[in-house]
Amino acid sequence: KAQDILPSAPIQRDIIDLIETIVVYKLPQASREEIAEMLGLTDLKQTRFYQEAFAEGREEGREEGREEGVQQMQQEFIQRLLNRGNSPEDIAQLLDIPLETVQQFLN
Repeated sequence: KAQDILPSAPIQRDIIDLIETIVVYKLPQASREEIAEMLGLTDLKQTRFYQEAFAEGREEGREEGREEGVQQMQQEFIQRLLNRGNSPEDIAQLLDIPLETVQQFLN
């Protein structure tokens, strides 16, 4: 109906995006395929809601990956310092991190 009634393509797309977003939020138990069928969509992946949610999930995954990478590098560095005979206290002081952090990596 939005395509028939509204003259401007950007306004049509905004209205359709709003409807898609409302449907997705109001039907959290519905599968992607069920929502696509209800809305008459051939590919839900083409909706703005899906694309924004996918991009947000991808960014969260990147952030988690970065955090894990930093932790892994820190653990490897701590292990190298231990192998060179440094005490956990010395390592904490050298890296300017809490002693508890060093001790967590030792366990």
